[in-house]
Amino acid sequence: MPIPAELCIRCKGYKLLCGLPQCPLLEKHRSALRSYLSVAPRRFVEGATPPSLLVGERGYPRVPVLLQVPPGVEGDRAREYDDPRGWWGKLGLGDIVRLRSYMVSGVARVEASDPWRLYEKEYGLAALSEKPVATSMSLEKPPRPNLVFDDVNKPLGPTARMREARLEDNPRLPRVLERLVWDDLRARDAVVEAHARGLDVYTIVRALSLGFLGKSRKRRLVPTRWAITAVDDMLAQSLLRVVNRFSPLGSPELYQAEYLYNRFLVILLPGGYRGLWVEVWHPRGVWTPGASQPLVFEAGENPHGVIRPPDGGYSAARLPVVEHLYRRSRKAAVVILREILPGYIVPLGNWHIRETVRRALETRPQRPVDLEEVIAKVREWLSPGPHVERVMRSLGRFLGQRMLDEYVY
Repeated sequence: MPIPAELCIRCKGYKLLCGLPQCPLLEKHRSALRSYLSVAPRRFVEGATPPSLLVGERGYPRVPVLLQVPPGVEGDRAREYDDPRGWWGKLGLGDIVRLRSYMVSGVARVEASDPWRLYEKEYGLAALSEKPVATSMSLEKPPRPNLVFDDVNKPLGPTARMREARLEDNPRLPRVLERLVWDDLRARDAVVEAHARGLDVYTIVRALSLGFLGKSRKRRLVPTRWAITAVDDMLAQSLLRVVNRFSPLGSPELYQAEYLYNRFLVILLPGGYRGLWVEVWHPRGVWTPGASQPLVFEAGENPHGVIRPPDGGYSAARLPVVEHLYRRSRKAAVVILREILPGYIVPLGNWHIRETVRRALETRPQRPVDLEEVIAKVREWLSPGPHVERVMRSLGRFLGQRMLDEYVY
């Protein structure tokens, strides 16, 4: 029986809601894109890790740890292979897949309860370095030509079990992170402090994933997929505790940006903080190859930052919005609309959601005078189709809610 596209946009290849042992859509993309793979089969790899390291989840609590190295690429050139902020607006979908498919991942199995093993072997230090680290890896056999796609993680290229890895350079950790590794703070407190001191989200995710943050006796390796959403949520909820004490925005504001066949419209409205996330998936996209018309997915958020249903894409989009409100000392109700066009044929992780919303909020906003004009501009922004009325109903329900603090202000 054909799998309903509505199920696919809820699952996104991870939850396996169709009951199959693996996602047939992702397997199809892996097969179709193997032509990108240009890594010659070899058991010895030399290059510089960008830095890049991923903790998997299969077999938990004995998890795979993947050290990623682009063969023959040295020095600062290696940074390009894992640089979401640098990619934004400069590289296309094919360029990013090509870069990621060139990196070879050496796989080691590590007990989740023993993160210090990575510290002793310096794998973790290389992954947290401020600059690329020259690395050599010997593999048990040549890497398999394979591509792995995920809606949260960046694409993963050829992999092989690692026999040994040696660092040819000394990793240099950011000073704040070097101190936090040895501090006996709760993971949440360490993540928040690292962010407050200017450490970027991607380094914080790697540090949490490697088990280098948290109470010393309770540290664990965290699969990177889980760590990405956990860091987004920890930081947003910490900032929201402050944002909720601010005065509300004075008038509506609209921001928009587009990248990698994904369009975003961010709407900030006067009132207490709450959120609405609406995705429109057009036919012939990564999760909708069999759909005959656009499909709509919706998630909501209460004033305390609880998202129902949980969604990693919304968590990624919410963080730059909350940061924006925090910097302005204002609170607002938030609507984020995401329209996914048919050209988005493979998932690249949720980094581009976070970065595109961030760039949108750096542009000059449109300032509608009232809610009627907000609604008119949303209609104008959406691509024509039967999905428009569904989106407008979701927006209408959200705008029709009455929160207690709206009466106070």
